Amino acid sequence: MSTTLPTRLVRLLAGLALFGASVALMVRADLGLSSWDVLHQGLAARTGLPLGWVVNGVALLVLLLWFPLRQRPGVGTVANVALVGLALDAVLAVLPPLSALPARIGLLLLGVLLNGVATGLYLGARLGPGPRDGLMTGLAARGLPVGRVRTGIELAVLAVGWLLGGTVGPGTLLYALAIGPLAQFLIPRLAVPAPGRPAPTGVTPPCPA
Repeated sequence: MSTTLPTRLVRLLAGLALFGASVALMVRADLGLSSWDVLHQGLAARTGLPLGWVVNGVALLVLLLWFPLRQRPGVGTVANVALVGLALDAVLAVLPPLSALPARIGLLLLGVLLNGVATGLYLGARLGPGPRDGLMTGLAARGLPVGRVRTGIELAVLAVGWLLGGTVGPGTLLYALAIGPLAQFLIPRLAVPAPGRPAPTGVTPPCPA
């Protein structure tokens, strides 16, 4: 597999575009979102801003928290801040809300699967993690157990998002249960090998976006 920079950039951009599209599918399913997207949706409802703008704005705010944690963003980190929300809003603009429950369930399942593929592509490009991933690893690097950090962040943003009016439902639980195994399976298979060694065979599943 080629490890040239153009190849990695294509994978990165494709992954980020698909990530935004996957979130849009779950929004239209209206059966529950991931914890971070519950927060984004709640903030969008309160502020009246487009959901994609909120996604990018929150990503930028989280990225600012990297500096006291001495985390260094990569090209992929900056691209994540700029592109995921744009892709999300673009898909929402062309995909109308659905009322039929079978169609909504299908959108939810497709959205979760597509999110796993997107995660494999953009993290597998090895050009930098998303802002939320870096927050988790930065806190863990300060001596906090990574599992507790991940759980604490996820529960905190879920609670705040729910209080703000974000959608919590069976899709929230499905995403929480499915994204880890999907990422564990797909990231090694979609990753561009680092120079001098093969692609990883196992990874710690990331936070969304």
